[in-house]
Amino acid sequence: MTAANPLLLKSTHRDEAIPFGQIKTEHFLPALKKSIEDAKKNISAIKLNKDEPNFENTIEALEYSSETLEHVSSIYFNLFSAEANEELQALSKEISPILAEFQSDVILDSELFEKIKKVYEHRGSLHLANEKLKLLTKTYKDFVRNGSLLSTSDKEKLRKIDLELSNLGPLFQENILKATNKFELWITDKSDLDGLPEGFIESLAIAASEKGQEGKWLVTLHYPSFAPFMQFSTKAHLREKLYRAYNSRCFGDEFDNQETVMKMVQLRHDRAHLLGFANHADFVLQERMAQTQEQVINFLNRLLNASKVTALSEVNDLRKLKKEIYPNEEIYPWDSAYYSEKLKTLNYNFNSEELRPYFKLENVAQGAFEHARLLYGLTFKKINDVEVFHPDVQAYEVHDGETNEYIGLFYTDFFPRETKKGGAWATEFRGQGHYSGELRRPHVMIVCNFTKPTSTKPSLLTFDEVKTLFHEFGHALHMLLSKCHYRSLAGANVYWDFVELPSQIMENWIEEKESLDLFARHYETNEIMPADLIQKLKKSSRFQAGLMTVRQLSFGLLDLAWYTTNPANIKSVAELENKALEATRLLPPVEGVNVSCSFSHIFAGGYSAGYYSYKWAEVLDADAFEYFKEKGLFNRDVAKLFREHILSKGASEHPMELYKKFRGREPDANALLRRDGLV
Repeated sequence: MTAANPLLLKSTHRDEAIPFGQIKTEHFLPALKKSIEDAKKNISAIKLNKDEPNFENTIEALEYSSETLEHVSSIYFNLFSAEANEELQALSKEISPILAEFQSDVILDSELFEKIKKVYEHRGSLHLANEKLKLLTKTYKDFVRNGSLLSTSDKEKLRKIDLELSNLGPLFQENILKATNKFELWITDKSDLDGLPEGFIESLAIAASEKGQEGKWLVTLHYPSFAPFMQFSTKAHLREKLYRAYNSRCFGDEFDNQETVMKMVQLRHDRAHLLGFANHADFVLQERMAQTQEQVINFLNRLLNASKVTALSEVNDLRKLKKEIYPNEEIYPWDSAYYSEKLKTLNYNFNSEELRPYFKLENVAQGAFEHARLLYGLTFKKINDVEVFHPDVQAYEVHDGETNEYIGLFYTDFFPRETKKGGAWATEFRGQGHYSGELRRPHVMIVCNFTKPTSTKPSLLTFDEVKTLFHEFGHALHMLLSKCHYRSLAGANVYWDFVELPSQIMENWIEEKESLDLFARHYETNEIMPADLIQKLKKSSRFQAGLMTVRQLSFGLLDLAWYTTNPANIKSVAELENKALEATRLLPPVEGVNVSCSFSHIFAGGYSAGYYSYKWAEVLDADAFEYFKEKGLFNRDVAKLFREHILSKGASEHPMELYKKFRGREPDANALLRRDGLV
């Protein structure tokens, strides 16, 4: 199997693009085992080398030791998230433990660590360039932070913990996908479609038709179906049904994640304790800009104090609006999106559906490319001679339009399907950096779950979907424009409370007329978005800023509660969550719903004890965008500074030092509050 395994052969596609059409599920396990075998040989050669340990024969050699393994596992886990049939999902139960075992073998290898330690202890006399010193320091810290200084018995405990955790993350994610796919709300009475936009109704009919149910309408928990229904349906009982289904996924149902949550929290706590930390949050934050949980809590509470009074007032506005129609009824969580939309229409003479005709997906994507051209001189050319893993996926070749320098490959995957997890993300099939001494450019992908085209209309995005596309495109630019020597320091391999700066800053442009004029054109007439509509959009852009802020803070505080609380004091998932959300609760709690059991960011997505990062990075992006607004939205001098000091540097320097080189100072903490109108 390994001799003809496409995962192990050099690709003949341009820039060795992945030959997806040749890869079958049965190729992964043999390729993984063979690549681990090769990596072990490479690491053994480092240990057997009789020469004095130095940067090249130890640190750099280790950096290059597992290239094939990284290649194989990257393809597998990207497909696991974006195109996972049941066979591929089931394979994670074998692949994840094998990888965890190998990683433990490396990180807990005392002989290898002694060589790394020796190089690290003599770093002062090595006169290493910045990036080499950063790689050396990172390598040493990674080994220490993951158990290299532990006793033999404690290393075995750590190994067992990591092995068990390797199974739980994929299980958590798999359960969410299954629970999301299982729910179906069938509508047979046309009156139950009251309030829904015409194009959305058509998409529900298509969803039903695809299930063989002509003449009916199907609503699911996938976001392009769930969100518009909650926003526009006049049928409160159906909104309630949908709300309860969405917010009770994996909580007491056949895909229950409660036990998985409790296990993961206990294991992460035990792991942190074993490594000398009070809890998992302390372990995580040691390698973050925020540094301590006290600083994170103070940061979140500062934002909460600035936003909660406004948020309560905004909820009261919704309550008043509902009582004008239903005098004896309270406002419920399933009313929020619906009455928010009605209130926005009243306050601004503006319905968010008015925007949709101007946001044809193809135009928005081209708009993102045009922003990359105006800011950084990039060009994106669609190509058809590389394979993709699904017909929805498109591939582009990226160049610097001024120098014709090749930048990398870029893939887009925009529509939901049952084999794909919800949400949106950016990822790499190949990171930028040196591979066995040869510099390679990245292969990057953004994955979203957008409104699909219908028989009468193209894919027309909501404003939130436009914002999502630009957000993920910002991550992609961070990866594509990386210019590091070592791939483990390149692109988005930065502190997690810094990684959202390149993505979130891109969201700012789409609220500006100068930016919207580039791509917001009516899908039928090709006319640009009218100035008065843009003005309404801009005026309403901070609508319910208090509510939105408190919502994000609730997730951050819930995350911290899970990873700062001693698991011995946690009686149940529901109890901890209810207590953690008290400070941010704006409406009465609903029995039977739960955030934690489908909170994939912190249990399966790498954001454990780090969800605060979104708000932390918002301070950075608000401050950074003020610089662009001051000098000009597409000012090439400011863009050059951002590219040179933020987008190209990866983790080669401390993020605060990079930010200061871009901005000339540290970020202004009040920039976010100014932007949101909260000061």
